[in-house]
Amino acid sequence: MQAAAGQWQVLRNSEPIVEIIDEDDTPEELSERLRLVQAARRFSIDELGLPDNESYLSYTDIEREFVVWNVFAAPEFSLQARRWCFPVAGCVSYRGYFSRDAAYRKAERLANKGFDVAVGGVSAYSTLGNFNDPVLSSMLRWDDIQLVGTLFHELAHQVLYVKGDSGFNESFATAVEEFGLERWLMANGRPEDIDTYRQRRQLRGDLMTLVAAARDDLRVHFAAAIDVAKKRELKAVRLEQLRADLTARLVLSGRANTDWLSGELNNARLASMTLYEGWLPSFRSLLALCAQDIQCFYSQAGDLSALDKPARDARLGELARR
Repeated sequence: MQAAAGQWQVLRNSEPIVEIIDEDDTPEELSERLRLVQAARRFSIDELGLPDNESYLSYTDIEREFVVWNVFAAPEFSLQARRWCFPVAGCVSYRGYFSRDAAYRKAERLANKGFDVAVGGVSAYSTLGNFNDPVLSSMLRWDDIQLVGTLFHELAHQVLYVKGDSGFNESFATAVEEFGLERWLMANGRPEDIDTYRQRRQLRGDLMTLVAAARDDLRVHFAAAIDVAKKRELKAVRLEQLRADLTARLVLSGRANTDWLSGELNNARLASMTLYEGWLPSFRSLLALCAQDIQCFYSQAGDLSALDKPARDARLGELARR
């Protein structure tokens, strides 16, 4: 009910972008950002083969920092995130709330049951084409690279979405985002931004490599025939080492502000970090096999989505090792 009410409010408050731009009292900065959205939306249709529909042709001022807060949960000694199932999205590794307070209340209840929990604010999401998704004011806080990339990412979910497989869905959409954003930047004569984007992507990859190494170590600790107290000790030491490694890498990149690491590092937090990129190397390989032909990529990814999950994961594993 809270999800339905929140979605209704977002749609009810939306206005056509063309009308907002034409209004005399619209701030020039807002008009410029919405013109950027229009251009990126056109590019997504013409060059990336993304859906030509009513998504991102309207704008909603949500009057808050985030549109949704996602709650992640995982058992104390497992890296398998708890899953929740919904009619549209299927089963996913998080539970979304349009109210920050409601999200934290849910997290507290899960923590009281012994789960590791994490809560993260979300600035954009996709309804998978079931509604005409508007551009949200929370998205316009980003720079051009993140804004355009997110549009491509969310529209990719309308091309392909497998109910119950968040890792597949998010990695596929991230691959489309990467492919589309580089081409958009090249088409708009912004080579310096291509370098910036590649540096960000490299940093993200380095951070996820550190997270993956920690996850591997934690799996060994969790499976060991040792008492609970020792498992807790080993878990705490490894997570503290991970925080130190991530902080060092961020500082090395010139990012003295490490707010990304604020809050507790735990199993739920690791699940949220890896959701978007677990199979990304596999989809990059698939793009390479398609010689960077995006329609071939969509077709091949569609074939993968038709497999049952064990066969799909096996094939994605093969692609990752190429």
